[in-house]
Amino acid sequence: MTPPASPGVLYIVSAPSGAGKTSLVKALLKSDPAIRLSVSYTTRAPRPGESDGRDYHFVARDAFEKMLADGEFLEHAEVYGNFYGTSKGRIGQALDAGRDLLLEIDWQGAEQVKRHFPQSTSIFILPPTFSALRTRLTGRGQDSPETIERRLAAAAHDVAHAEAFDYIIVNDDFDHALQDLVAITRSIRLEAQRQLKRHAALFEEFRRI
Repeated sequence: MTPPASPGVLYIVSAPSGAGKTSLVKALLKSDPAIRLSVSYTTRAPRPGESDGRDYHFVARDAFEKMLADGEFLEHAEVYGNFYGTSKGRIGQALDAGRDLLLEIDWQGAEQVKRHFPQSTSIFILPPTFSALRTRLTGRGQDSPETIERRLAAAAHDVAHAEAFDYIIVNDDFDHALQDLVAITRSIRLEAQRQLKRHAALFEEFRRI
């Protein structure tokens, strides 16, 4: 009889807009195919280069509200007038099957996920300075000056919640920040309790001696 799979790891990554979270996550997933991105639902329109089912499940507001009323979301939040939500059932099924998942969500969503999955690992990405954040947001060329100012104001509020996370990474140098992120994911996998479950047969072999 095949033993049950060791539960997967749920990684939560949050950051203020423009801190480089998405680029770091994409680099992590490329370097470690064992970690899969959990695709959230959103009512906002796709940005250039984004596609449905890969970056987000893009849905109409009324469809999102129906899913919310049906209790389908593990967490949900409104950000800049748009709604975001994570499927509760999909997360639980994947973790029970032993798959590692990563969630890109804001601090509010991270707080809600932690209540449902207390063993999850939360990581907050910080920009090196406030001025650097302004430069990054402006350099995107995607938002109006008014939107940029609103995002900068929201960033200060986001950073105030960083202390609630398990780990904090300052994204000053991208390669170094990526190394930090990889180090966190590897260290979590090597925790004693996870290794005891993952290698139960090995430990049992030594007990029989």
